Amino acid sequence: MSVTVAWHPACRLHDAGAGHPECPQRIEAVLEALRDPALAAEIRWVEARPADRAAIERAHPAAYVDALERLAEQGGGMLDADTIMGPRSWEAALAAAGVAAAAVDEAVAGGTAFGALRPPGHHALADRAMGFCFLNNVVIAARHAQARGHARVLIVDWDVHHGNGTQALVEHDPTIRYVSMHQYPWYPGTGAAHERGVGNVYNVPRPPGLPREVYRRDLLEAVDAALEGWRPNVLLVSAGFDSLAGDPLGGFTLEPEDMAVWTTALRERVVPTPIVSVLEGGYSIDRLTAGACAHVRALA
Repeated sequence: MSVTVAWHPACRLHDAGAGHPECPQRIEAVLEALRDPALAAEIRWVEARPADRAAIERAHPAAYVDALERLAEQGGGMLDADTIMGPRSWEAALAAAGVAAAAVDEAVAGGTAFGALRPPGHHALADRAMGFCFLNNVVIAARHAQARGHARVLIVDWDVHHGNGTQALVEHDPTIRYVSMHQYPWYPGTGAAHERGVGNVYNVPRPPGLPREVYRRDLLEAVDAALEGWRPNVLLVSAGFDSLAGDPLGGFTLEPEDMAVWTTALRERVVPTPIVSVLEGGYSIDRLTAGACAHVRALA
């Protein structure tokens, strides 16, 4: 078995400035770790194309995309307190969205795929950038899958921060179900258990510092609830590795092997449904690379 890793060199180009946690070194380290010779037999590499307007506008209105393009043409600027567009950030955002869509294509053809991308996406609302995110990569991927005829999509998000943008973009659409386990209360302040959308949202808010096995169990219980009487045509993972112990932006206690356990459990629950994973957070380079490698091995 092998896993396809989709990537694009332009994902390195987004630079929010010195000291910003969402730095180019994140993707450089992930790509370097996944190119270790020990993983060579398990990974097939595919260079994606940047996303086109049609793919982006399945998740975001044209006026918002136009506004981001204008800002990019002006050299960038502040979008919120921690979301900064640099001179080449828009190139990176288009590349990231394209990687997410390409990962869908590869998984549909071959079983599993990992989108090695940045900037991340799950905080991006329909018409607002926030939380380091410009475009919502996982929702763009979900809509791309649906445009290809895969009507039902399950999104599982284990980033330590709630994917408020993802929830807002899908919570009125019963064809997509969204499961998120996240630190609560914590940025961005959303993701309470009572937020159920049209019955398609399954939030698992948890405090920091719990035993690893509690987080592992509780996420899978929510996945089982989402799958009850409903089978997805594609499963998408918002793979945030800031939920690992030691990340500077989170307080969960998980280890890389827990990500592998989750990945294997998800595969077992939906076989032979294609599984697509896209990179979200993770701000300790060592922890990020260890988590990504464990996750990709399990996908393979």
